[in-house]
Amino acid sequence: MATLATSQSGEISADKPIRRWVVPRALASHLQATPLLLILGFFFVLPILTIVVVSFWDYDFAGLYPDFLTMNYADTLGSWVTWKIYLNTLKFTVLVWALTLSIGFWVAYFLAFHVRTTTMQMVLFLVCTVPFLTSNIIRMISWIPVLGRNGLVNSTLIELGLIPQPIEWLLYSDFAVLLAMVHLNTLFMVTPIFNTLVRIDRSLIEAARDCGATGGQILWNVILPLAKPGIAIGSIFVVTLVMADFSTVQVMSGGQSASVALMMKNQMSLLQYPAAAANAVVLLIVVLSMVAAILRVVDIRKEL
Repeated sequence: MATLATSQSGEISADKPIRRWVVPRALASHLQATPLLLILGFFFVLPILTIVVVSFWDYDFAGLYPDFLTMNYADTLGSWVTWKIYLNTLKFTVLVWALTLSIGFWVAYFLAFHVRTTTMQMVLFLVCTVPFLTSNIIRMISWIPVLGRNGLVNSTLIELGLIPQPIEWLLYSDFAVLLAMVHLNTLFMVTPIFNTLVRIDRSLIEAARDCGATGGQILWNVILPLAKPGIAIGSIFVVTLVMADFSTVQVMSGGQSASVALMMKNQMSLLQYPAAAANAVVLLIVVLSMVAAILRVVDIRKEL
């Protein structure tokens, strides 16, 4: 495209055509995604690759030695103690998932269908998030004076004459670990389910009620199928958080229980980084398999 320009003498002359660089559409989309790919590659892919590489190294009390050995995986997968710890971790994961799903669904159901105004829904939802303004550690150890031998629960029950002596298994037990994990992770189940339930068209529920469906039938055939994407997202949050939790198991069990993350933490404290890296790779595969199983059951793209 040529443009006209006026010279100092008043004569009109044609400038050279303006060259415009046209980026192909396919290349433009790749260029737009490049910053995100660089960030994910540096902060996500590179650390995982580093862990995988270190998991094949040799080590002793003095240091790490770059090598390619399968010894760490053989020690991890060939030990019955490791299998027992993995089963214990999966036990906590399944129980916490079931309890948080039961509690979280009904809390979200109440907020979505029994609270009439949007303002009150948001107010009550923010009230649920208030405990999350503090640290997980603080909220976890707050159960100790409640469940302890001379804690609030035992003292109250003894004063009421319901028990002759303190209940020992309330604290430093699997029960305490389970209770603390449910307390810490329930909101991660409430939030996605609530976001899904508030999007349900109320006319669908009215149509089902007009057709003679009972409350249970409406819940099972209308609400639950539409809430599956939120349940799947909440399940992914809870499963990944519980599988990677070590502080709750360590503190609330009093060292009487174990998890995979706690085992890796102990290995790193002993400078056994290749062994911990091998456990991390195995744990990553297990968690990704669980997430893949969830995604095969529910299509979360409906939520996104």
